[in-house]
Amino acid sequence: MEMNKKKYKSKERLIIVLEGIKGNVSLGELCNQYGISQQTYYKWRDRLLSEGSKIFSYGVVDSEKEVLKQEVSRLKETVGELTMELKKNDW
Repeated sequence: MEMNKKKYKSKERLIIVLEGIKGNVSLGELCNQYGISQQTYYKWRDRLLSEGSKIFSYGVVDSEKEVLKQEVSRLKETVGELTMELKKNDW
């Protein structure tokens, strides 16, 4: 049986995997419905299970980004001050 080669977007993949997890239809039926192989389904499911927790850590990532931005600003200010000091000493 030949599967269609439709490219599914991330959100579509999530919906398909969640339908499979719910178990309201057999995996074979689900895969036939969407034209994917069971191997593809399991690959998507495994990726969701291994990386799904990342969606709950967005606050941590944003906080870390903010800290890094502040550090970059502080370092730029220090570089500016040191540059001015070097120029002043050259005169």
